[in-house]
Amino acid sequence: MPDTHQPPRVELDYVDDIAVVTLDNPPVNSGNQRIRQGILDALAAIDTQRVRAVVLQGAGKHLMAGADLRELDQPATAPSLPEVTQALEAFPLPIVAVVRGHTLGGGLELALACDARLATPGASLGLPEVNVGIIPGAGGTQRLPRLVGVDHALTMIVAGKPIDAATAHQWGLVDQMLDTTERADQEVAALDFARRMPADKRRVSARSVPPFDADQSARLQAQQVRRQRGLPAAAEAADAVMIATRTPFAEGVAHERERFLALRDSEAARALRYLFFAERANPLAELTAAPATLTRVSVIGAGTMGSGIALAALRAGYRVDLIERDAQALAAGVERIEKAQQQLIERHGTTATPLSELLSRLACSTQLAGVEQADLVIEAIVEDLEIKRSLFAELSRLTSSDTLLATNTSYLDIDAIAAEVAQPSRVLGLHFFSPADRMPLLEIVATARTDDTTLVTAHTFAKALKKTPIVVRNAWGFVGNRIYAAYRRQCEFMLEEGASPTQIDTALEAFGFAMGPFKVADMSGLDIAWKMRQATAAADTDRRYVGLPDRLCEAGRFGRKTRQGYYRYDDSLQPSEDPEVMSMIDAYRQAQGIEPRAFSASEIQQRVVAALINEALLVIGEGVCRRAEDIDIALVNGYGFPRWRGGPVFIARQMPAEALATALDQLARASGQGHVAGDPAVLSTACSRESSQGPSEPANRSKT
Repeated sequence: MPDTHQPPRVELDYVDDIAVVTLDNPPVNSGNQRIRQGILDALAAIDTQRVRAVVLQGAGKHLMAGADLRELDQPATAPSLPEVTQALEAFPLPIVAVVRGHTLGGGLELALACDARLATPGASLGLPEVNVGIIPGAGGTQRLPRLVGVDHALTMIVAGKPIDAATAHQWGLVDQMLDTTERADQEVAALDFARRMPADKRRVSARSVPPFDADQSARLQAQQVRRQRGLPAAAEAADAVMIATRTPFAEGVAHERERFLALRDSEAARALRYLFFAERANPLAELTAAPATLTRVSVIGAGTMGSGIALAALRAGYRVDLIERDAQALAAGVERIEKAQQQLIERHGTTATPLSELLSRLACSTQLAGVEQADLVIEAIVEDLEIKRSLFAELSRLTSSDTLLATNTSYLDIDAIAAEVAQPSRVLGLHFFSPADRMPLLEIVATARTDDTTLVTAHTFAKALKKTPIVVRNAWGFVGNRIYAAYRRQCEFMLEEGASPTQIDTALEAFGFAMGPFKVADMSGLDIAWKMRQATAAADTDRRYVGLPDRLCEAGRFGRKTRQGYYRYDDSLQPSEDPEVMSMIDAYRQAQGIEPRAFSASEIQQRVVAALINEALLVIGEGVCRRAEDIDIALVNGYGFPRWRGGPVFIARQMPAEALATALDQLARASGQGHVAGDPAVLSTACSRESSQGPSEPANRSKT
């Protein structure tokens, strides 16, 4: 294995008449100042009289998987990446880049500055800078469209999604595929290709952008920017690509660099870098327990959620038992799995697991006894405490003492569910989000007695499923639903006070939410939240309550499934304002003696953000989350909060103390009876407390 502790270095070797420059910065050859300087030093040291060409490659699996993002938070250091790409192009001899593994961002910009590019099987190439709030800054927006055309460049740069080597070859980004998988054979082929290169340089910057359909490209540009939902760098990236079509290369590069430097210090870029590192940190790093081995997973319940969980486990390579007491419901669950996997195959072709292979690891049963051989059992049945408690008591008798028992409950007390389980240290919550096979967020919920081995095993399982896990404590709503409830409640307050569903949804979608709260409610089903409110009504008598959602449910308006909720839905399920709803809202306000007032979009956005911050402060203060950052991870990955805004914790930490206090005071006055104020001081103490937290008694539910 490569030594990940060695300092970054660039090595220069000679193989007969070819110079080989190798980047070596384990584990992914990320670019930093030492690597950039090393490339320049290697180029300067090459004896141009001795060699006819240069091969640029990476040690290990990658050419360069991108820049070291930590450098973006520091003052710029010389040499810059543009200086390196300019040096590659200016070098008098042809340079051939060998693209292995992930060649992304600055790594692809290096390759674009070379005279030819070879790619190995399984390599991926991309310019994903928009995903961290910036645009390519070393000529990527100017060289790529000259090589692959405007439309392909827009697709890669604005969407920020890598392409595979075969696609890159088809588009002309890669000159030749290295079909062998053996590195030694790849090196021989690269040397042979370099020897056959003409002596003349083939600079991409000297090319013209291929002809394109201006109207078609304009539509694609608008489409790609729209899909990024307000991400500031997306529009900048699209503009930079289009500049390549109408200005000389030098002018385009100058514009690109100017916008790159402006974006790198923007709040959006800082927010995206914050999430990048937060999502990759291990929330259980302080635990020393080793994860147990999981090979077989039993999922109880073949409904939408259960079949989605089963599919996620199958895709991760596990053997899966899908158990459902009703044969017809079981068949429907299997059909959902087959349909979803077939759709994935149609989208991703040979990179997706064949359906026959997937189904070969699936066993179906209407008998609970199928769990006896499982290493992990996940329950995804009806949200009823007594039914779940009875099921877990039965599971305790059927499974071995080291089988992990997990519930997918979204708000029930897991300690109560596990009341009759022997070895309750093996019980936990695994709260997936619908659709479970696609949504990235997974809440790992520790009860008062969940042990460390159970937690680290669950975390390993989550990563195998390619989920973004957070570890939380057993409390009502855990983290995600608890905070989302505060968000929805504040929106209902504003609806009561004078705003309309459309006005609130429009304002929050403009803020960057994937969908407004009332559209989300209609999509999820208003009756689901209604049942939850009925179940918790006795505990909430001392706080402000908005009865409008109940009135809609009493009128049979349950959302999309009944074609009427907060909105009216046509046959294509497109929402439109419903005068009947507005009449119901007006009648409700009159009955409550409420004089409606006007709301601006900014006031709606500010109140929602303040409500999210306040609930986050309560969650942190009560110790429900292990890390404050997990709140932001949950909202971004599970609830459509705009990623480029970081999350409520990130926003609160950026606000001056006086501004934050004022916002929270205004929220308290607007929220009225039963409001519980969070303490901003927990933001400064959270970091020191997070690393030492372990399981404890469940936190009480907040009154808000």
